[in-house]
Amino acid sequence: MQNVLERKSIKNIDFNCDLAQSFGIYKNSTESRLLDYVSSVNISCGFHAGDPLTIKEALLNAKSKNIVIGAHIGFDDIQGFGYRRMDLAPDELEALVMYQVGALMTFAKAYHMEIEHVRPHGAMYRQAAEDIETSRTIAKAIKKCSKWLIYYGATGENLAQIGAEEDIQVAHEVHLEKIYDRNGNIDFSARDLENTQISIQRLKDLLQNSQVTNNEGGKTIVRADSIHFSNKLANAKELIMQARELVEPLPYNYMNAQKSGWVE
Repeated sequence: MQNVLERKSIKNIDFNCDLAQSFGIYKNSTESRLLDYVSSVNISCGFHAGDPLTIKEALLNAKSKNIVIGAHIGFDDIQGFGYRRMDLAPDELEALVMYQVGALMTFAKAYHMEIEHVRPHGAMYRQAAEDIETSRTIAKAIKKCSKWLIYYGATGENLAQIGAEEDIQVAHEVHLEKIYDRNGNIDFSARDLENTQISIQRLKDLLQNSQVTNNEGGKTIVRADSIHFSNKLANAKELIMQARELVEPLPYNYMNAQKSGWVE
């Protein structure tokens, strides 16, 4: 179904990054460097990362900068920071998702905030991208928490299908450093790019034509609602600063409001 997508320019897109990627003595001292450049953040919920104080600080930092917040859910794997695959029964995965989303929703309300989206992390993100039934279970769990939440996932036909079948809002996420195959799916076995010039050219292609360069040397049209900027990249701040010079990021819900005519 990827080949029926239209090649079109993208006027507005969300920029997101992760927060509260720490736990106890394991601190991420660089994650806040992207906060001034994103329109939404994904806050860890205490399973793959994030202790209560770190989560509180992340919420208040996002609130002070008026940035949209979402729940960053992952497998219960603190030692591996959520990058180790876990094959869970659907009811166990559903409970895992609901527990994390519910915890952050309640925490946020204590500070008069609302979460707007849910984004899987690490191994859960990859598993959802590659296995449609995993993605379906995550979507159903998100809906049980709130039918208004947006499910952020790797762009692709799996996410589009789940959005339609489960009647849930989905945001198709693109990574400027990831390698894509000819069908527009992430090649998770490939090494990430850390070349700012190449990544910015990829952003230009995305904004102008809704295309990403694929691993066969061609270009593939993809859906793109959000771009994820990873703090793991050495050039993360340089990349997002240059990206901001090309496009002003807007939160997903704000873009929907624009399309509906509620805001101009």
